[in-house]
Parts: sequence; structure tokens; C-alpha cells
Amino acid sequence: MTPEISLHLAGARMGLFDANGGEFSSDIAPPFWAFVWAGGQALARYVLDNPETVRGRRVLDVATGSGVAAIAAALAGAATVDAIDLDPAAAEAVTRNAAANNVTVRARAADIAEIEGGVDVVLAGDVFYTRSVADRMTTALRRLGPEALVLVGDPGRGYFPGRLFTRKAEYKVPVPAALEDTETLVTGVWEMLSPNNKLYAAHI
Repeated sequence: MTPEISLHLAGARMGLFDANGGEFSSDIAPPFWAFVWAGGQALARYVLDNPETVRGRRVLDVATGSGVAAIAAALAGAATVDAIDLDPAAAEAVTRNAAANNVTVRARAADIAEIEGGVDVVLAGDVFYTRSVADRMTTALRRLGPEALVLVGDPGRGYFPGRLFTRKAEYKVPVPAALEDTETLVTGVWEMLSPNNKLYAAHI
């Protein structure tokens, strides 16, 4: 989706848990950062195609993973780009990937719940994949929403609170079959409704 961006990624045939012998381990965080997920790809494409969305603004990419959306924002002319992820290894991956694209992204391990504001645009790709994560993310994004433009990339994971968003774009995103059991996912880019919007208020 974004040939303008170079990323250090796992091989196309590698699955999320292959490094753990093919099984989930609660002791080792899965390397989400080693893959470029559909939501992040769609966000990156949207930002590159609509640079005015981030140009000259302070951007925060949450649950950044490989950093593809953050890097797109930097390439599109954002004033500053911060990227956060719970996994310290993701922050290290983002730093490597940003360097590969000759852009500056300030990456660190952090929880979105720790962010107090001070950003103009929030990007979040593929963050509604379980009920508990979706609930926490929705609360955090709604808290930041009054002061920032919130854009989400979601490929229909099942827990996306669509009633609080309006769709801005839709893409057919290529994905690794080893991860998704398919080669493409239809993925939307969504803007969180303003708290002043009647549709938003109706669902609080």
C-alpha cells in the first residue's frame, strides 16, 4: 500500500508466533512490530494521499507497531511525530524504520492512558482486536478527541465502535496470508466524531 516507505519486517511466510515455536507465550510479547498490519497500512496511505491532514501539526501514533503510520506522517510534513507502543521492542523497531526513511519519529514505550494531550492528530491502526483492548482504546481516544483529530484504521476486527466514527476512505489492503488467512482485507480509515456532533452525543 505504501511503496514510498521502507520497513524492516519479518518474512512473508513467518507467522506471529513462529519465534515461540508456533505457540502463544504469556512471558514473551508477540512481535507485532515485525509485521505491517492492515489498519496501519490504510492510515499510512491516507496520510500520504492527504498530507494536509498532518502537515505542520503535532502527530501521535498509538500502538505504533512497525511505525508505518508515524513514518507516513513525518514524510507528509508533520511538525513533530511521536509514536508509542506498550512493547519497548516496538519503539526500537520504529526508530530503525524511521532511520531507513530518513525521517525523525520520537518513539517510546508508553500506554495511551499516560498521554495528557498536547497533540493535534492521533493515529491508531488495528487497535480494536479484543473487547478489553477496544474498550480501553475507545476511552482513551474519546478523552483525546476534543482537542485532536483522531483517525483510526480498522479492517473489521469486530470490536470497532463504528457509531463514534465517520468513514473517510476505504482500501483493499494486501496482507500476509500467514497472519490473516487471506491475501487482502478491506480496511477503512475513520475519523472520530466531535463531542459536539449529535450522532456522537447520542451514543455516550
